[in-house]
Amino acid sequence: MKLYLGADHQGFYLKEQVFAYLVKHGYDVEDVGDTELDPNDDFPDFAQLAATRVIGDTDKDPRAILICGGGQGMAMAANRFRGIRAAVIWDAYEAKMTRNDNDSNVLCLPARLMEDEAAWKGIIETWLNTPFAGAARYKRRNAQIDEFA
Repeated sequence: MKLYLGADHQGFYLKEQVFAYLVKHGYDVEDVGDTELDPNDDFPDFAQLAATRVIGDTDKDPRAILICGGGQGMAMAANRFRGIRAAVIWDAYEAKMTRNDNDSNVLCLPARLMEDEAAWKGIIETWLNTPFAGAARYKRRNAQIDEFA
């Protein structure tokens, strides 16, 4: 699985920790920025980079992890792209449900809530390792979402 990782200035430090964690655990991860702390950067830029890479990737299950202050901005920006199902996640249960039911392919983390290292690691591992259930109703709903994009 190919992973794309991006963050604005509010998520920069957490992104650096997440990147190191993912690489250490053998994930194929590409940092789409920001590459240095810039208090004037804008989250839509990184959401777009990650979303277009996920859409254009030929890997079986490409995904992205985006981080900003509250996670919502990244999710709103990423969800503008057909085929992207970005979800703001704050605990492992929601990570499981958004993968199982919605086949989310972009995890948006709220940096302001991710002070506990064990919590964000649990969220990421749950999200990465939960398969999509593939129920007909879930597939139908995802297709309906793509019609809106």
